[in-house]
Parts: sequence; structure tokens; C-alpha cells
Amino acid sequence: MDTIILFIHITISVLLVGLILIQHGKGADAGAAALGGGGGGGASSSLFGSQGSASFLSRSSAVLAMLFFITSLSLAYFANKANRIESVTELPTVSTTVTTDQVESKPAPAVPADLPELP
Repeated sequence: MDTIILFIHITISVLLVGLILIQHGKGADAGAAALGGGGGGGASSSLFGSQGSASFLSRSSAVLAMLFFITSLSLAYFANKANRIESVTELPTVSTTVTTDQVESKPAPAVPADLPELP
């Protein structure tokens, strides 16, 4: 169940980023009019309706954002329900016995005699 929701969540997030990048800002129309782009604006209004693509893209972005939040909350819910260790006393114990034959004894490093004493 977690994997399915995670796949849907990733798909929605990629679609949401793409949809947001497709949209143009509010100042884009003013910039196009200032540069003399008087023609060519009617094509988007005939395809998406009288208000252009802004209404369609903004509504679909809102729906995808709502689905993104729902999948985020459901993933958080399932992550909270996962089996987890609450205390260190619940950790699985591994019995390892080490004998003295397995421990390597290394001599301590010798301090050189020419070092001055510290105050």
C-alpha cells in the first residue's frame, strides 16, 4: 500500500511541477502588449474557453495540489504506523562472545625522551 501511494505521490508531484512551469505570470500579458504583440492572443482563448488557459491550468493545479497534500498525509500516517523500536531495551540482542585469543594486544606507543615536560 505504501509503494502504491508513493508512486502516485511522485507522479502527482512531477505533474504539478510541469503544470506550474507551463503557466505564465500575471505580468506576461502586459509585457507582450508593451512589445507590440497585439496579435496571436486569440488562439488560447478559443482552445480553453473565453478566459484562456488561466482558468483551466489554475483549476488543474489546485486539484493536483489537493491530491499532493492527501498523499503526503497518507504517507505520513503509514510511516507512523510502521513497526519501529521505541526503546533501546527492545533492540534485538546479538550474542557475541570474544575470547582472549581473538583480541590483538598492541603495545602502547612510547613517548620520545627528548620532549619537554608540560607545565
